[in-house]
Amino acid sequence: MVRTRELLIDVARQLFARQGVAATTMNDIAEASGKGRRTIYTYFKNKNEIYWAVVEAESKHLYARLEGLTNRDLPPEEKLLNYINIRLEAVKEAVVRNGTLRAEFFRDIWKVEKARRSIDLREVALLRSILSEGVEQGVFHIPNVTATASVLHYALRGLDVPYIRNNFSESGIDRSRLKDYILDFILYGIKR
Repeated sequence: MVRTRELLIDVARQLFARQGVAATTMNDIAEASGKGRRTIYTYFKNKNEIYWAVVEAESKHLYARLEGLTNRDLPPEEKLLNYINIRLEAVKEAVVRNGTLRAEFFRDIWKVEKARRSIDLREVALLRSILSEGVEQGVFHIPNVTATASVLHYALRGLDVPYIRNNFSESGIDRSRLKDYILDFILYGIKR
């Protein structure tokens, strides 16, 4: 049963990416998945519910990548740098991979934020872990790790849309160096 639900989510994601959410029907999803409409309605009340399942699946994919990095045996500074880099690229890849879903992402950013709330809390915990490790090893000087992890997480999330859209080029910032500027900015002040 879980595999059927995952199949429906993946098929819907592909259709939403190719055709857009508005142009995709429940019949389209049923036909492309090889399942009947009754099967779809067993798992989802409507197309909107499938859309949010797609957003949640993408968020879980991002989290899994970040969690894998956090569990690696790396120095805290390197772990934080890799975390920031992976996060920026993973969000961009998810939006680019999902084609016309990009318009939905940018149009309904507040709904996306709401759907990502549970993942956000887990991402803050990952950052808190990296920062705590750095404080314990004397690499970072942070008086309040919990607050810093939360602020850092939301600062990174605030970079999502401008990074994806490459808004920084308007300021004459070379995209190939953008991550370096972001990493330098974030690390300045917490590294001894």
